[in-house]
Amino acid sequence: MRSKLFPLMTLAVLLAACGSGATAPVSEPGAEIAGRLVVYSGRSEPLIQPVLDAFRAKHPDVEILLKSGSNSELANALLEEQANPQADLFVVTELFTVQTLNGRGIFQSYRSPAAANIPSEFIGSNDGWTGLTRRARVIMYNTDLVSPEEAPQSIFDLTDPRWEGQVAAAGSTNGSMQAQIAAMRVLLGDSATEAWLRALQDNGVTLFGGHTDVRKAVGAGEFKLGLVNHYYYHLQKEEGSPVGVVYPDQDAEQVGLITNATAVAIVQGAHNLPAAQALVDFLLSSEGQKLFAELNFEYPVKPGAEIHPLVKSWGSFTPQEINLESVAKNWGLAARIMDRVDFDG
Repeated sequence: MRSKLFPLMTLAVLLAACGSGATAPVSEPGAEIAGRLVVYSGRSEPLIQPVLDAFRAKHPDVEILLKSGSNSELANALLEEQANPQADLFVVTELFTVQTLNGRGIFQSYRSPAAANIPSEFIGSNDGWTGLTRRARVIMYNTDLVSPEEAPQSIFDLTDPRWEGQVAAAGSTNGSMQAQIAAMRVLLGDSATEAWLRALQDNGVTLFGGHTDVRKAVGAGEFKLGLVNHYYYHLQKEEGSPVGVVYPDQDAEQVGLITNATAVAIVQGAHNLPAAQALVDFLLSSEGQKLFAELNFEYPVKPGAEIHPLVKSWGSFTPQEINLESVAKNWGLAARIMDRVDFDG
């Protein structure tokens, strides 16, 4: 398999060679919050930096060094550094990477007081990670080129010949696309998932490395449709582009909306444990959750946290029913499907 396409396959090999580590105790109450804090983030810098800035406003004696990259790139770094950890905290854009790393002892247990009422599906085993926000896979469209009545209502409609050459999406190296394919494989099986990917390619889908390029291309009218995480639609709308959005597959006989979540975990052997725990507390606080909602248009995982009015205006949705642990255990099978169809981006 081509390593450039499937860094998670490299991750799987490295995981097999690593044992689990013991968890470290949480910091003592009242510990000083200061010093250097190293954050590895699978989220792009513009989506995480404003939240880190708000944390530093509360804790000005903490210096934050942010290292951004792909989930798999940073996961491989954490594995390679396991004997000599360089990061204190890992923020990830989907649950499968963090679940897998947690099973190999990369993270240490921490249950934040702010996580008391967060649903159990967003809490990792042994409190190794905690969900931050939920994101939905949606179809955005250029309203100058597509009317609301014409817009596809299912991800499977993207293979319709009427949209030939008019669909943009992130490719196989993108974490959210990888997570979607893995989820579809569990929901629908290998054959149906592979058939959908092949049909997308036969219909002339254009693949980009990330969703920012997708949303901008749809906003500029270069493509009629784009498959993105929901907040990219809202970000493009804020820029004044003529775009609309469909939360797909909501009919009773359809698969339901495919969703995933971001998460945070403290690295085993973190050098600045008090600051790492304080940052987790802040990210899960009402203030932190509100910031994610206001700045990034995401769905907070904390019950009762405010949702951005624009996001709320689209109402509720029916998510797919899926066991994320089962999906995480079968990453390699999903990667093989993308490899077989040469789903490159």
